[in-house]
Amino acid sequence: MAKLYFYYGAMGSSKSANALMAEYNYRERGQKVLLAKTNIDTRDGKNIIRSRIGLQRECLLLTDVCAMPEEEIAAYDCVIIDEIQFAEPEQCDFLAHIADDLDVPVITYGLRTDFQLHFFEGSRRMMELADVIHEVKTICWCGKKATCNARYNARGIVRSGAQIMLGANDEYIALCRKHFLEGKLNADDPGDRNR
Repeated sequence: MAKLYFYYGAMGSSKSANALMAEYNYRERGQKVLLAKTNIDTRDGKNIIRSRIGLQRECLLLTDVCAMPEEEIAAYDCVIIDEIQFAEPEQCDFLAHIADDLDVPVITYGLRTDFQLHFFEGSRRMMELADVIHEVKTICWCGKKATCNARYNARGIVRSGAQIMLGANDEYIALCRKHFLEGKLNADDPGDRNR
């Protein structure tokens, strides 16, 4: 029986690179892979998944996958979805249907929480549904495991605002919980408490 996988990690943990490597490994073995991302992620183009290390590949959008005839989806050996945190709960339910009823493994990648440590809708639903949940690890500037996605600007860590704001290394940094709560972006930063 196929499984539904959720690989989550903080910003910069190579989730997109892992998605692209998994897709490549399936293709290299002659398998047919459906690669997609959620519609909100348009940073690198509408139909492109790009990793920070330069890997990239054309993809479909999750809305297109959800609109495909089931017999077409069932012809794939694997479905891989990037940026799952932006998915609607119903889309996550459909991915579970693909694994359960069409017997096609579904591998998803995304953030677990936002810049305020609140679940994204898609991530929450994946935590509820996934058969396998695995953390893709990265580290804070101090060397400890990073679990928090800090949004920042020239004044330091941003603590309020819209949940979704697309950005990269120039607006987000992965931090351990201690340095996230202290507001320390690096060793020389006095943090929120001392500004």
